[in-house]
Amino acid sequence: MRVTGVDDDLEVICHRPILKVWFVSMYDTWHEVGDRVYVRRHRSFDMNTGLVVGDDGHCLVIDTRSSHREAADLIEAVRTITPGPWTVVNSHAHFDHCFGNALFRPAEIWGHVRCAEELESHGEQQRANMIEYRPERREELEEVTIVPPDQTFAVTASLDIGGRMVHLRHFGLGHSSNDVVVHVPDAGVVFAGDLVEEGAPPAFADSYPLDWPATLAAMLAEMPEDVIVPGHGAVVDRAYAWAQHDELALVADLAKRAHVEGLRDLIGRFPYAEDISQQAIVRAFRQLDA
Repeated sequence: MRVTGVDDDLEVICHRPILKVWFVSMYDTWHEVGDRVYVRRHRSFDMNTGLVVGDDGHCLVIDTRSSHREAADLIEAVRTITPGPWTVVNSHAHFDHCFGNALFRPAEIWGHVRCAEELESHGEQQRANMIEYRPERREELEEVTIVPPDQTFAVTASLDIGGRMVHLRHFGLGHSSNDVVVHVPDAGVVFAGDLVEEGAPPAFADSYPLDWPATLAAMLAEMPEDVIVPGHGAVVDRAYAWAQHDELALVADLAKRAHVEGLRDLIGRFPYAEDISQQAIVRAFRQLDA
């Protein structure tokens, strides 16, 4: 989840002009970014869902959105591409990526083992937090049945999606404790989840800032593909992802220094706005004090 949020009616997303991105001009429409690999970018939270279609029509749905109503919209969109059965993967346990899970059952739902654990332990708190943040969506959020993944893994898993192999990888702590990267090697596409964000700064509220740079670097080292789908925003390339890695590494370094030297002379050197930097600092200090 991006903590800044994006209003559902927002039509213009600010992009970093110095970084190369693949602009997606339309919302709520599938865009094919590789052979039978699709991205649908939504106005709600500027969040991306993915679809990988196998040779027999079986498909992999990547993330299920933030409510049953949004999931129903996604299902209708999937059916414009394939009538086949689906398997689901959750990129991580934040509500905007998995609160639509119930509508995709009884299909298998894959996720990291900690994704299932965190939805069990903290899912209701996420619901309460979002109702407080977006009270106009109370009814929509209250009708959600929180369904954790029923197929879990710790480091790696491979799925046969209609004859196509799709690989799931957990590279370590980053945006959350349970980020999953979806690798579609025959199409040259990587779904990075919220390990990479475009259109807004990375979201640090539930993050591990000291680990995030190394986790992203490990993903980029193992997966050479140049089409990278972030959890939010426009599809990007490796140059963009490496540039974001460098920003995250600067955040980690400055947070370590601030823990010793104090913030006064360092806060202005963070690459993000002060409110975002403060979230990163709080999380980094929690790691350093553990």
